[in-house]
Amino acid sequence: MPKTWFITGVSSGLGFEMTQQLVAQGQKVVATIRRPGALITQLEQEYRERLDIVPLDLVEPQSLASAVKDAFQRHDRIDVIVSNAGYGLFGAAEELTNEEIDRHIATNLAGSIHLIRAALPLLRRQGGGRIVQVSSEGGQIA
Repeated sequence: MPKTWFITGVSSGLGFEMTQQLVAQGQKVVATIRRPGALITQLEQEYRERLDIVPLDLVEPQSLASAVKDAFQRHDRIDVIVSNAGYGLFGAAEELTNEEIDRHIATNLAGSIHLIRAALPLLRRQGGGRIVQVSSEGGQIA
């Protein structure tokens, strides 16, 4: 029986690859992306009936909670939440701006926390599900 997955950060990398493999296997995926891209459009054309693309920026907690709630309503059940979105921040510590550091933390740490907080009550209400946290690169500060 196919499962329904909610995956953040599907524009590229592991999120894109995971989505591509899951829909090819017959699974349903709610794929969140910060900005539309050609790769995801290609997947959408090929797997339209199994792919729900949702714009989402993890640094906006209200938008995130709304996107999670809407996905549960549209699909009746979400079996697996994959917190994958994130990015690396590279540079000398003294050269990074406060805004770069704040956005990095808001995306890679707080975004995952807000996602889990939004999903937990809905997973409990449906009687279960899984949350998978994918560890991001984190970045390198010299």
